[in-house]
Amino acid sequence: MALIKSISGIRGTIGGRSGDGLTPLDVVKFAAAYGQWVRQRHPDNRTVVIGRDGRLSGEMVSKLVAATLQGLGLNVIDLGLSTTPTVELAVTGEKAAGGIILTASHNPIQWNALKLLNEKGEFISEENGTDVLAIAESEAFDFVDVKKLGSYRTDDTWLQKHIDAILALPLVDREAIAARKFRLIVDAVNSTGGIVVPMLLEALGVESIQRLHCEPTGQFAHNPEPLPENLRDIIVEIEKNEYDLGIVVDPDVDRLALICEDGSPFGEEYTLVAVADYVLKNRSADQKPGNTVSNLSSTVALRDVTQKYGGKHSASAVGEVNVVEMMKEVDAAIGGEGNGGIIYPDLHLGRDALVGIALFLTHLAKFGKSASMLRRTYPNYYISKNKIELTPDINVDAVLDRIKAKYAKNPINTIDGVKIEFDKEWVHLRKSNTEPIIRIYSESDTLSTADYLANKIISDIKEVIAAKL
Repeated sequence: MALIKSISGIRGTIGGRSGDGLTPLDVVKFAAAYGQWVRQRHPDNRTVVIGRDGRLSGEMVSKLVAATLQGLGLNVIDLGLSTTPTVELAVTGEKAAGGIILTASHNPIQWNALKLLNEKGEFISEENGTDVLAIAESEAFDFVDVKKLGSYRTDDTWLQKHIDAILALPLVDREAIAARKFRLIVDAVNSTGGIVVPMLLEALGVESIQRLHCEPTGQFAHNPEPLPENLRDIIVEIEKNEYDLGIVVDPDVDRLALICEDGSPFGEEYTLVAVADYVLKNRSADQKPGNTVSNLSSTVALRDVTQKYGGKHSASAVGEVNVVEMMKEVDAAIGGEGNGGIIYPDLHLGRDALVGIALFLTHLAKFGKSASMLRRTYPNYYISKNKIELTPDINVDAVLDRIKAKYAKNPINTIDGVKIEFDKEWVHLRKSNTEPIIRIYSESDTLSTADYLANKIISDIKEVIAAKL
């Protein structure tokens, strides 16, 4: 069993003993801490929006969270089966004091989480997260008496409101999409994307939509992280039949992966690159060149595309909240993360696979050729993604310090772990906030070189650990 407390929320496996897994007691404790924080921050606003993905534990966790918030005198608007970006939009749309998304995102079926939002519909900051964790630790909860209990109501209109907001964006061209008469196939891993992605595609005028794993039962048909090795079902379907594109989302619909018409992955790193290309190309003449932001572990192809249109690319620490903060600082036209997460501020400041789908389909429609041909218009880089499992006795910070010292002659960025720059390559090492591992990402213009760099650093880390620092 596992329970991971972080500044953005609490994530864990369902069951076990309290404090070891995400038990009902842990759900109540952290929902209460968040509710207490909301009351302190917004004494005159008692509304909180909640929503969940389709995983098996979602209904149970949702009921616990809603009742706990009501016990604190907060008024709950429950969107039910929803998506992370939809809840984010609803927080501002309902003028709520905050929101909780009940999803473990790409984690397997046994996991769930409480992801915490502020009144802007954005993930809470590190400072705010520390405050929530402190309240939970001290159990400084102040529940109301029976005459002051909060209200509860459901609202199933926000998926459609989300779609309507996307259709209203100037850069989303429904007529161009409908004219291409696209044949698409969708894999939503049996979560809420199975509801909303077909809704969106129908609204965009897509001619043919084949549904694969689109029943929101929570029985994930494969590992829910939308990586090529987990997407064999949709790739086989595309290879057997004629489709223009395959669309894959994770359980809470904030990550987007695309499969070309020939069954080849478009590349999760290149989802953002392609959408940014379209957005930057179509900025009006009276607008400044568009800036972009991605995290330190994302491909430099976004930098290349940004510079082509006269903009500036900035790299943030890993994590959506860090990307969003830097996007605000540089007034970015678009940003996101290389895991298929697109953040389009003209809609809202959160990763959103739905707006990514609409913008990508508009781009593909106007391009007029196949998805694989569009992919070939972008510079080729290859990222090797690896990890090392940790044991409790390993001092991760000391390991990273030793690696940093070993490569001290190279340009090094330490805003988030250690990123080492080589001539045309880079390697980024960081400890995960959600799992007991060190992630090692490397990039080069050939996969063999990227793998070599990653394996070299992994060997260095193993030597450091074996030497006991």
